[in-house]
Amino acid sequence: METLDACGLLCPLPVIRTQDRMRALPPGSLLEVLATDPGVLEDIPAWCRVHGHEVVEAKENNDVVRVVVRKVHQSGANEEGR
Repeated sequence: METLDACGLLCPLPVIRTQDRMRALPPGSLLEVLATDPGVLEDIPAWCRVHGHEVVEAKENNDVVRVVVRKVHQSGANEEGR
């Protein structure tokens, strides 16, 4: 599992960084996103619904949000510009 440390970044940067990292991963991969912006608990799952990826876990612990995302399919042209 790869880890993306987005601590200290505010919306929309954690989502943008997540999208960039997910593009580089093969289908089936897991990405752990760590962030201090509590909005990530809603933003990353919403992004996953739009792009067809799976949220494996989403929780906040001691002001750090942890979201684990499974890449379901290969990124395609439909993700460009979103």
